Amino acid sequence: MSTDAAALPTASLPEQADAARVAFVGAGPGDPGLLTVRARDYLAAADVVVLDTLHRSEQLAPWVREDAEFVLAAPQVAGGKALSETARAKLLVRTASRFPAPSHLVVRLMDGDPSAFSGLAAEALACRHAGVPFEIVPGVSTAWSVPVYAGVPLSAHEGSGELHMVTAGDPSVDWGLSVREDITVVVLGCGADLERALRGLAEAGRPGTSPVALTEHGTTVTQHTSVQTLDEAIIALAAGTSDCPEASVAVVGPQVELRAELSWYETKPLFGWSVLVPRTKDQAGPMTERIAAYGATSSVVPTISVEPPRTPQQMDRAIKGMVTGRYEWIGFTSVNAVRAVREKFEALGLDARAFAGLKIAAVGGVTAQALRDWGLTPDLVPGGEQSAVGLLQDWPPYDDLLDPINRVFLPRADIATDTLIAGLQEMGWEVDDVTAYRTVRAAPPAAPVREAIKSGAFDAVCFTSSSTVRNLVGIAGKPSPSTVVACIGPATARTAEEHGLRVDVVAPEPSGEALVDALASHARVLAARAQAEDEPVLRPSQRRTPVRRNRTKR
Repeated sequence: MSTDAAALPTASLPEQADAARVAFVGAGPGDPGLLTVRARDYLAAADVVVLDTLHRSEQLAPWVREDAEFVLAAPQVAGGKALSETARAKLLVRTASRFPAPSHLVVRLMDGDPSAFSGLAAEALACRHAGVPFEIVPGVSTAWSVPVYAGVPLSAHEGSGELHMVTAGDPSVDWGLSVREDITVVVLGCGADLERALRGLAEAGRPGTSPVALTEHGTTVTQHTSVQTLDEAIIALAAGTSDCPEASVAVVGPQVELRAELSWYETKPLFGWSVLVPRTKDQAGPMTERIAAYGATSSVVPTISVEPPRTPQQMDRAIKGMVTGRYEWIGFTSVNAVRAVREKFEALGLDARAFAGLKIAAVGGVTAQALRDWGLTPDLVPGGEQSAVGLLQDWPPYDDLLDPINRVFLPRADIATDTLIAGLQEMGWEVDDVTAYRTVRAAPPAAPVREAIKSGAFDAVCFTSSSTVRNLVGIAGKPSPSTVVACIGPATARTAEEHGLRVDVVAPEPSGEALVDALASHARVLAARAQAEDEPVLRPSQRRTPVRRNRTKR
């Protein structure tokens, strides 16, 4: 039989409407990392995003334009009843019709894969009948992904097994087809529908001892999975005593027993932790991504604001000195210093060629990377401690025979310490200490955040500098004794201790990623200790320590 497009029976096409294109895009099961590359491309181009729940808009923020409009497709009508498929379809067509040009794009975001267990057919047909052009972007299916995140494979061996996937609210399901114990059944639904579905499976003859995995908030950092028998799950759901009251996916079958060994997501070292990051949002990105990779959520609370110096003339003179050959070295002690010099260069119409003949020092790997991103390769990065002290240990002393110029340019913050200056001067260098930027204490966070910090609602706090310690304590108060305190280096740790905090973690190198890695290692130690003592593994926020002692663990 020919599959040529011309041979396929197709209904006559309606006249194309003057409307935006519609793309039905699969949003995956909840983890933003499971958005496909194509889905992100469409979201980035969308003029309007039509979605079922508003909380998705926060998850999509990194990929959606700031001027994009969000439209809720599933608002509750009077009596708590959601809009019907027909009503949602009409809403979508009306939204597309507001843009009389196919160059505009409306993304209809659907959970999981839009082709499975969704209203795709009704909404796509409505677009077709209205002449609205549309396309479909598949997504990661909830039915497949949530069991995997729960550590439950849907088949035991390659190419074997029988798998049934059903929706809990479908009254036409013949549960008698799924009673064999070697069949894996995935049920999608929640609340009373899920309880009725499992009861129907049991009444059809599935043994009550069959293992069941109930998962709520699948693939998110609040995911929770409970394993029990079919009978136990039915009783708990009916009585409202289930360990997963908001379960939306149930897996019934022998593969559930593999969860004890294959659970990988809920056993991440920081899973479920809430981590406070006192840092500006433009600097916190790599840290928050690393925190999420370990299964935790992060809350960024800016404690400082980076602003230009009050009198820019000093920086102007120093930059001119660079161009005219006044300096032998330029030393960068922070990413902010690199950014400040780069912005000044751009404002003056200069580029990296002005560094020709100049030796460049960077205090650590992160600062060195910021220079490489600018096209500059530092000549000196400390091999040991990445701090002002470490930089001094590797900085060569001035030699009047080898060094034609004895002057160093240090673009720094207005509150920087004098350790580096004093050390360089002792080695014979003349130092121009120039204020490249100012650090100003940020406004206090909202009252609920301040209360969460002091009450121990955060499991950990990651301090990336001494100023973040001082400023957080100044604008929000001391973190609770139950909160794990992690510091980026020894100097930050000393400042934390001076403010009465017990330092639990010190990063082996001064980078945000290394700090989060060290925190995760600490969490593993805490979990292993609890398991060795046959105690439940609790997050720090679930504990309450009455006294905080000054003690540093390395």
